[in-house]
Amino acid sequence: MKKGFLIACSVFISAGLFAQSAKPKMLYSAANKTVKVYVTEKGSDKRLAPAGSLRFTDNPQPPETEFVIFVDPTKKFQTMLGIGGALTDAVAETFYKLPKDKQKELLAAYYDKKTGIGFSLARTNIQSCDFSSDSYSYVKEGDAALKTFDISHDKKYRIPFIKEATAVAGGKLTMFVSPWSPPAFMKDNNDVLHGGKLKPEFAQSWANFYVKFINEYEKAGIPVWGLSVQNEPMATQTWESCKYTAEEERDFVKNFLGPTLAKGGMAAKKLIVWDHNRDLMYQRASTILEDPAAAKYIWGIGFHWYETWTGAGQNFESTRLTHEAFPDKNLIFTEGCVEKFDFNRLNDWSLGERYGLSMINDFNAGTVGWTDWNILLDEKGGPNHVGNFCFAPVHADTRNGSLIYTNSYYYMGHFSKFIQPGAKRIASAASRDKLLTTAYMNPNGKIAVVVMNRTDEKIDYNLWIKGKSAKTTSEPHSMATLIVE
Repeated sequence: MKKGFLIACSVFISAGLFAQSAKPKMLYSAANKTVKVYVTEKGSDKRLAPAGSLRFTDNPQPPETEFVIFVDPTKKFQTMLGIGGALTDAVAETFYKLPKDKQKELLAAYYDKKTGIGFSLARTNIQSCDFSSDSYSYVKEGDAALKTFDISHDKKYRIPFIKEATAVAGGKLTMFVSPWSPPAFMKDNNDVLHGGKLKPEFAQSWANFYVKFINEYEKAGIPVWGLSVQNEPMATQTWESCKYTAEEERDFVKNFLGPTLAKGGMAAKKLIVWDHNRDLMYQRASTILEDPAAAKYIWGIGFHWYETWTGAGQNFESTRLTHEAFPDKNLIFTEGCVEKFDFNRLNDWSLGERYGLSMINDFNAGTVGWTDWNILLDEKGGPNHVGNFCFAPVHADTRNGSLIYTNSYYYMGHFSKFIQPGAKRIASAASRDKLLTTAYMNPNGKIAVVVMNRTDEKIDYNLWIKGKSAKTTSEPHSMATLIVE
């Protein structure tokens, strides 16, 4: 009798739990929501410009003949860390050549969350890089004990500039730091330039160097969130560079840098490996992360977009595969710029379209943060001590004190101004490949849908969310952000 009663109770409870679990989940509803549209369009003066509001109407099943952007807020993916750019010596030196009013304008344009595009992520160099006016070190030649370590060089331009940018950003920038080369005496070519490798006998000294740098920057008032092991560790460059195979980088992290950070009270700093192009990213990630003793120190994989030097396009499949294979590690875009500066190309619309193509595809492949290269350069695409002049989203013409905004600035702004750190990427797909899209739900519940048109066509389309749609138009060679609220 007692046994039968218990069985009956069990069945009753199980049935109740089943009925409870079988209840359909509450779906997102676009009913009574409006869509605010912001656009940047070629052939017009519209730059992150308000373009009206849209209303949703019933559209339970779009026909195949319609062009549709499908968004599903119930399907969530990675969390946005932030979007930003590099604050190098070249940026800071150029900034302080500007008149005071233009300095103020530039800082607001990048870092003010209301009037600017709200950059929140930043990168800077450990010692000199190509975008420095010269090569320099923080220690004297042969000082393996780092007794002469001194960041006075950076206190002239770079550190004051970073602090000004941080203040305008509301007191916080997520900053990571990267070395281009160890000091010359630590390398087998005895040169900070032209590649070379770290000598094994200096591995511990070089690991100590990162800790010294972070401590000194933090004493100077610049919190450091993370670091990468080495900028472009497969490239022998005419500028500061140092090469590591995947195995060498793995072993340096496992045996020296990881333990040294932990011992120095920096276990919470986010350690990034690779920091080079997408083409070898999977090979690099698999070699390093399949070793648990190395992987335990690593927050994520950094990557650049310069695999195009081979004549190929941007390799987004490599990004996607790396994310799928190692979902417990983060992907972060650590550098990209358009190379071979030409002052006459500052109005070239393809500059921004390269950014839009990369950002949409990288985010859709699982990337959590996206970092441009220099946020500001001069009218020559520098300063750069080896003549490796490049484009930036904004250029200062130091001959007359003016600022020139390329469309890259506005294209990035379509993401950084409207997608906040902490936002969750949600499902977004176009029914035709003529439009590219990604979408995020911000912490405040507002949805930002980015839509890019790289074609010569004017395209009418519907933004469709759970049986409701809002009709709008994408102009040729345009970028739009649609805010659902």
